[in-house]
Amino acid sequence: MKAVILAGGKGTRGRPYTEFFPKAMTPINGKPLIDYVVKYIKSFKFVKEVIIISDFDGLGGQIRNYYGNQKNITLIQDSQSGTGGDLLHIEKKLKGESEFLLWFVDNLCAIDLKKMRELFREKNSSACIATRIKRREESGFAIVEDGVIKEFKEKPVMKLQLSECLGIYMLGNDIIKKIKAKKKQKQINLSYDILQQLSKEGKISAYDIGDREWIDAESPMVLERNEKTVKKIIKQMGF
Repeated sequence: MKAVILAGGKGTRGRPYTEFFPKAMTPINGKPLIDYVVKYIKSFKFVKEVIIISDFDGLGGQIRNYYGNQKNITLIQDSQSGTGGDLLHIEKKLKGESEFLLWFVDNLCAIDLKKMRELFREKNSSACIATRIKRREESGFAIVEDGVIKEFKEKPVMKLQLSECLGIYMLGNDIIKKIKAKKKQKQINLSYDILQQLSKEGKISAYDIGDREWIDAESPMVLERNEKTVKKIIKQMGF
């Protein structure tokens, strides 16, 4: 299996930091975010190659300089054609693969890829998306009765009404065919242009991460504010 890391986003939520370095290079304990993701993915023996897609002609050049010519890491220039369009441009790299992993670089999580892969195959899905139904809130809550606060709940773990979709996917090669059918579009969004219809056909499975921590590493500020969670995730990753 090959793993594809999308690291070509503009990082608008991470400004002003991402005006100087790509989100993938956000430092965590002296190492860039992407390094944790790459090493964690490669810790699963069934992953034979990691493909990183980024704007290497722009700030993404910092990623290229960091990795150089490392074995089993391939760097592909971002096509600027959306999350789906980028996959179309690496079709040849995925030739012969029945399935592949897609990981958005700002997702930090020690997800069990082995179990996710097993579910993906068991459900005979076109895609499997990492999800969660529980989330620790960043603000305080209160139990209110008749306009009176009875108890405070500081940053509680809340059960969500809907499953939250995370940026980690297991995809079948039929997804590429679906994208090719829309190649006339300038921008192809994987979720809305491809997966939305497949979900209505019952071809998308969900792998709930359970009690595993997850964080959207959108900026250094978010990582600093959630320092304890970040440390816990890194430890779960084995680092």
